[in-house]
Amino acid sequence: MSDPRERATSSPPPTLGEGCVRRYDPEALSDQDGTEFPEARALWERLQKEKQDEAGGEEGRR
Repeated sequence: MSDPRERATSSPPPTLGEGCVRRYDPEALSDQDGTEFPEARALWERLQKEKQDEAGGEEGRR
């Protein structure tokens, strides 16, 4: 990119279907598409616990 006004672009993978049933074509996806997030479950559980703790604290103040 030698031109400073040239912008980097990306393009989504091909899709199948239309409207509400539109989805990415699984055969066109590779390891380069998407992300790996193995800690997602632990994060979800921590956020749910924090949410419950906050809700419990608010009830005690009433």
